Amino acid sequence: MMAMNQRIEPELHPVKVADLRPTQMTVGMREVSAKQTAWRLTASSKGPEYLGKHMIPVVLGPKERLWLIDHHHLARALHDEGVEHVLVTVVARLQHLDKNCFMTFLDCRNWLHPYDEKGHRRSWQDMPRRISDLVDDPYRSLAGAVRENGGFAKTLTPYSEFLWADFFRRQISASDQRKLDEYLDSVREVEQRIDRAGKKGELQG
Repeated sequence: MMAMNQRIEPELHPVKVADLRPTQMTVGMREVSAKQTAWRLTASSKGPEYLGKHMIPVVLGPKERLWLIDHHHLARALHDEGVEHVLVTVVARLQHLDKNCFMTFLDCRNWLHPYDEKGHRRSWQDMPRRISDLVDDPYRSLAGAVRENGGFAKTLTPYSEFLWADFFRRQISASDQRKLDEYLDSVREVEQRIDRAGKKGELQG
């Protein structure tokens, strides 16, 4: 039976966050920071339960290495908060492929996003080796914030937020950092108002 026909299998033993290989080059560090805050509010009382509900989807690749295909922001947030282990879900077992075939397969499945913080496509050989090597793309933070506030729907399309990030990149010049910060701050202000209203019981539905 082909590896892709195998059912998705959760790994019930802990996996080191530091051993996970990213399949993208950037994250939105503001979004990472928000997830860090959420973890701090959860860790002491429901930390294990939270990790059990947020298993990391991975592909098993050459040399038995695990490659993330989603939840890079969460993985980076947990790593930066000192969480050493997570639970994973193995989506495909492709350890029999050589590195070139493996990376080509990921790319064809849209499980690879080798674009840098300027939106330029790079060689897969330039991909970061560790979660801690992911660099900041502020436009990805903006896309995530807009999505969270209803600006566009979250879809199952891999890396859809990066498509929106590239849209915002074309609208707001990277040289106009002040304008970009204003957009991010205005969206965060909406988030805070919604959060406060929720805590007061003023939100419906």
